Amino acid sequence: MILNKILWAVTTVLFIASGIYFTIKLKGIQFNFRQMFSSLKNKNEDKNKISPFETLAMSLAGRIGVGSLAGVALSIYIGGIGTIFWMWITAFICAPNAYGESLLGVLYQKKDKDGLHVGGPAYYIRDGLKQNKLSIIYAILIIITYVFGFLSIQSNTITKSIVDVINIPPVIIGIIISLITAIIIFSGVKGIIKSTSKLVPIMSLIYLLITTFILIINFNKLPRLLFNIVKESFNFKALGIGVLSTFIIGIQRGIFSNEAGIGTGAIASATADTNNPKEQGLLQILGVYFTTLIICTMTALVIMLSDYNSLNLLDINGIEITNYAFSYFIGNWGKVTVIISIILFAFSTIIAGYYYGEANLKFFNNNKKYVILLKILTILILLFSSIISANFLWNFVDTFVAVLGIINIISLFLLKKDIINGSKSSNL
Repeated sequence: MILNKILWAVTTVLFIASGIYFTIKLKGIQFNFRQMFSSLKNKNEDKNKISPFETLAMSLAGRIGVGSLAGVALSIYIGGIGTIFWMWITAFICAPNAYGESLLGVLYQKKDKDGLHVGGPAYYIRDGLKQNKLSIIYAILIIITYVFGFLSIQSNTITKSIVDVINIPPVIIGIIISLITAIIIFSGVKGIIKSTSKLVPIMSLIYLLITTFILIINFNKLPRLLFNIVKESFNFKALGIGVLSTFIIGIQRGIFSNEAGIGTGAIASATADTNNPKEQGLLQILGVYFTTLIICTMTALVIMLSDYNSLNLLDINGIEITNYAFSYFIGNWGKVTVIISIILFAFSTIIAGYYYGEANLKFFNNNKKYVILLKILTILILLFSSIISANFLWNFVDTFVAVLGIINIISLFLLKKDIINGSKSSNL
């Protein structure tokens, strides 16, 4: 626990410093909305190729996971409503980090044996920084964090949300999750990307329609609530240890939810058949904004409008709070809403998280036999994680995400010339 706090203190400083640095050097690129939406309109005419939009969908699949529902709830429950303000600030400050890593992902992308592009931090650390040992460490950490950690959290959260409503053995749910995942990941990289490009818009629309309805019927309470979020973000009596705790938890959850600077955006962007690195970077900024400022914020507002403080929870995952908040407003339909959202959000993250592991496995060995072994291991992990302690999973992932972030942010800074020059040479 102490190690986790130390790592996140370092991670917070590095992410903010890097975000500010690249904001200045790239002239506030995170506020260039015209170019962002222009990038979104560009489509690949060849259906056999992976388009920039499809890579955005895959990165969103990774970002809009249970962190957007359970993670946000956990943040409010532990750190207070002021954490949401710092989550917003994190999105704007850290967006250039997402831009930089995605640009580098395209610059240093390679082709695998199937002729598909692959890349990410491990690749630009090795080929750009010439730091082979560090690139190996990063690749191993990604595989551990996402295949063992993130996927476990998704499976655990799906299980917990369903068990809260339906009396069914967790292992049965784990088997179903494993089988559906197996069908998707055994369809190959293109199958994975095509799945996320269809799943993300559908799941986002369903969730936004329902949360918007709840916010509309409570519209008169929103101005006061928004005021309190800002007020509590500077509450020096929060948790008895001051504003720093609220600040750290908010930054931590912001980074955890939008992954701006962790390096996963680079892995997704590297799959694109494009010669425009800047376009990929701009799309990933949109991904950060959509995840944090829309999905996470809508979740937070619904929770804060309920009387979630009345809950007394042990071995908390966070999804219990979100489930309670939706049920508070729309009864049993609320439970159904959360279950559907969790299943869609978590499955999208499972698919993307698995691919992040596969891309980094190929960094070591492109042999298909090892890829098949990873797929089998993924299925087994999803099965057993349905019965593991939620606290253990969150602490495990939090620690490893911090380490990944530290390595990647330092790498971005050392490759700053590539990022700055890549921005200038683009035809956007």
